Amino acid sequence: MKCSTRSDSCTAGTPRPLADLPRLPGLGRQVNAVPGDEACFALWDKYDMLPNIRQHSLLVAHIATSLAARAAELGFGVNVDEVRAGGLLHDIAKTYCVRHGGSHAQVGAAWTVAETGNYAIAQGVMMHVWWPWPLPEGSAICALPFFVMYADKRVRHDACVSLEERYDDLLGRYGHSEAAREGIYAAFRQGKNIESALSAQLGWTLYEDSFDCGRLVP
Repeated sequence: MKCSTRSDSCTAGTPRPLADLPRLPGLGRQVNAVPGDEACFALWDKYDMLPNIRQHSLLVAHIATSLAARAAELGFGVNVDEVRAGGLLHDIAKTYCVRHGGSHAQVGAAWTVAETGNYAIAQGVMMHVWWPWPLPEGSAICALPFFVMYADKRVRHDACVSLEERYDDLLGRYGHSEAAREGIYAAFRQGKNIESALSAQLGWTLYEDSFDCGRLVP
């Protein structure tokens, strides 16, 4: 396939669904910029995020922000606004990947870097499905990727549920093979370990808390 020197166009006629979308003003121009809610919502619009994924992302951002705020109150070095942006953008590529394929975590992380220049937020997007290394010990668990990952695992569609309920749902929908089931079990075990580690550091029995998410659901 022969492409022109422009990165957003190809001469072979291959469909590029997002190639001609304009960059949003005020984003992507400053390294480590932290987009606020309105900037994140503008990215939702730009990438045509489905309504149910928007509602899910709002709840994930709410829980992640609650965790980060508690950590900040305890003196941990946490950028609460950055965590909130990570929650709002963690599924930025989900709609696109549902329609066209690919890893929504990887694609979403690439888009987040391109739009904001913020690698911390992009790491949260990239790692919200699975953390591939040993979990950090002590207060190091109180970091953006783990706040967003845990929050995502507590939200089933548009409701805050326990990890057990969340993964029972995933088993029912995606556990059609032994390999798939083992992957889901592994993610559940990792989620429980993150829950225990965060609870210990924050002095908060997280599995008992619904984070007052009900009031956010219309």
